[in-house]
Amino acid sequence: MRIYDIVAELCSFIIKSCTEDFFVLYSCISVDEKQRISSIVNNTLPEFFESQNYSRFSQGFQIHLFDEKEFTPEFYEKLEQLATTLMNQKDFFAVVGLVQIIDESLERILKDEIKKFQTDDFSVIMNANREQTGIGLLPRCSCCWERKRRLSHYYNRIDNFLFNMLILENSILGELIDKHIFLKPDFFRDFEVKKSLKIAATPLQLEKNFDFDFHVSDKVQYFSIDYKGGLSEPEIDLIWGKIVEAGKNDSDIIVFPEALGKKELAGAISEKIRAAEKDGGTKIPSMIVLPSHWENFQNTVTVLDRHGNMVCRQSKQNPFKEFFDGSNWLEHIRANNIINILHFEGIGRIAILICKDFLTTKYTEQLMRCFKLTLLIVPSFSTGSYDFKQSFDLCAHDDCNVVWINSCAAMEKGKEHNFENIGYVRKRISRKEDESQKLFEMKTCDGAFCGKCGKDCIFFETIGAV
Repeated sequence: MRIYDIVAELCSFIIKSCTEDFFVLYSCISVDEKQRISSIVNNTLPEFFESQNYSRFSQGFQIHLFDEKEFTPEFYEKLEQLATTLMNQKDFFAVVGLVQIIDESLERILKDEIKKFQTDDFSVIMNANREQTGIGLLPRCSCCWERKRRLSHYYNRIDNFLFNMLILENSILGELIDKHIFLKPDFFRDFEVKKSLKIAATPLQLEKNFDFDFHVSDKVQYFSIDYKGGLSEPEIDLIWGKIVEAGKNDSDIIVFPEALGKKELAGAISEKIRAAEKDGGTKIPSMIVLPSHWENFQNTVTVLDRHGNMVCRQSKQNPFKEFFDGSNWLEHIRANNIINILHFEGIGRIAILICKDFLTTKYTEQLMRCFKLTLLIVPSFSTGSYDFKQSFDLCAHDDCNVVWINSCAAMEKGKEHNFENIGYVRKRISRKEDESQKLFEMKTCDGAFCGKCGKDCIFFETIGAV
């Protein structure tokens, strides 16, 4: 619809014209100024208002919730004239106020947009002028653990003042390619009632199922991963057993660590799920984040749903640097720059950051700022947990919960002290809850430190409404 293009133009104008300090000032806009802006809009487009009552934006004006059929050529002509006038006058407060009014008026339409997007394998932004404006618009799914004004103290940006639209800025996104997947309303069973997610996470096993391959290319020392043979039945059975156990414990998501997958794994697990579905007696988690698989300079996680369908494949973007035999070696991956964002009403926006992606602060902040992420899933194969724990606080500012799981197979002799915990869930809690509840620690079992692995470790934690 043309209205999205108009909003993108208005947002682009503000972002290019104003510094971040402008948003600090606008956050304390006076009542008189709100009334002035509402009057300007009402004089040109009374269609935006219902009556002299109340709205989020301005006392005295109740915003009309539009249906698509109400956007006539005459309406668009008047709206474009108003937008052009305000931009020519450099009436910055009025421009943002107009965007707020439009955002509120589109509440019903944007909920319908989400329903449309849920029928697609993936979605593109709503406006057609992203290339020209540098702005992409999406309907914004709410999150039951985020504050209404989240990010307003941390990032100063225009959609801190919006409720229904997510503003994607190309200047923040950079070279990344965003792919958006709006999960169907029944994807997470009973979420609408529970307002919570039960997370299962497993380090899987102490043994590596691969060797490191060391080589030099263009004067740089690299390592890659060379798997020991094809996928075996014991490997399938181990992973399938964890999925079944997670289902028995009513888990909504199960997360496996990095690197312990193989290329045939996703297909094998999908077959298991479909066979179990025919049987009817096995409960499967709604989302399965399989262990990543390293192949052709890509380190990729496959995400399946409870029916065995692929939700997405997320590749690692930032190579890990490891110290072997007295010198540094770099993981030989080639970034594809694609980031998958999973949207779900009540949960917000989920992303998977594989190990070093999460530790690359600039990259994590880039994604947090661009997409207002509310849940990060971090599969790892790392020699320690310290840096991950330190990075959780970056997400705490943004009301973003984090699930991190490592593998005992990454443990190195002399670094056992780094493995006190093999995983964490960092979550936002209410002020009434004990501070200790915000960080759930997954303790490494004693057997891992003496080379004995029963392959039975699995951890459960629940995150939900605040």
